[in-house]
Amino acid sequence: MKKLAFLLGAAALAAAPLAANAQSDTAVGAGTGAVTGAIVGGPVGAAVGAGVGAIAGGISDANRTRFNEYVVHERPRSFRYEGDVRVGVMLPRDRVTYYEVPREYGVTKYRYTVVNDRTVLVDPGSGRVVQVID
Repeated sequence: MKKLAFLLGAAALAAAPLAANAQSDTAVGAGTGAVTGAIVGGPVGAAVGAGVGAIAGGISDANRTRFNEYVVHERPRSFRYEGDVRVGVMLPRDRVTYYEVPREYGVTKYRYTVVNDRTVLVDPGSGRVVQVID
């Protein structure tokens, strides 16, 4: 129990400067991922969580509502996917239309699309879902 408390404290201390000085959601994602990973899997989980959090980046919680309103206004066609819409799913790139995320949302390397009426961010190179927005 003491070891877990120490690890959580260390992860939080390591994440604090990242969050305070973050210029992008990637740094915040790394800090959040590290803390979550430490809770679930100890020191190895912290390292993996930081990596996953940093890779995901994505639309920040502060911008989610505004981004959802933007997507509703744009009215993109919803793609039908058989299965769970979740992070890591590989979408068939030849049947899905990806749209650019406006710069104001701070996510320029990913694209968005709508799958089963849910807005998702996708890595356009691989077709992998990196964030479920809605």
